[in-house]
Amino acid sequence: MSDLPKIDVVMSEAELMATVDGLADRLAPRLANGEWTAVSILIGATPFTSDLMKALARRDIHPILDVMWLESYRDARESSGRVVVRADIARNVEGRGILLIDDVFDTGRTLDFAKHHLLAKGAREVITVALTQKPWAPRGEMGVDFCAFDAPGRFLVGYGMDDKGLYRGLPFIGALD
Repeated sequence: MSDLPKIDVVMSEAELMATVDGLADRLAPRLANGEWTAVSILIGATPFTSDLMKALARRDIHPILDVMWLESYRDARESSGRVVVRADIARNVEGRGILLIDDVFDTGRTLDFAKHHLLAKGAREVITVALTQKPWAPRGEMGVDFCAFDAPGRFLVGYGMDDKGLYRGLPFIGALD
């Protein structure tokens, strides 16, 4: 018997897949022209990126995939306020459009850091995408360009999101007390 904490389901697996599919519908017209590279922010955005790439492929959109490993949380539940590059992208992005993918848009620091980092590498533009955004996350010009859904103001786990490394593999999004 394990001592799992109480996890409230915020979004079921079926709802998640429908939400990601809807996001791909919104993104497809924007990505229809030009060369694009999808850059996933490790580790949390991995499942979302995989499902989004498949949804885009069903719409005949095929960006190159690359990853960046950025860290600002470590094993804490709040951002340290400092973004650290653990591993940079492997491919040249000069002149390419970037679809920058993250799991949770919270303070905006990670995506802002990554966006400017990629623009400095010569990307022609960077479109930011998050699976979810917290109620207090910046909106408007400082916000994320595309978001799949608005999250409750609770600590989320599952579908790539974790609590000290645990629960990333849950097929749904849950909230811890």
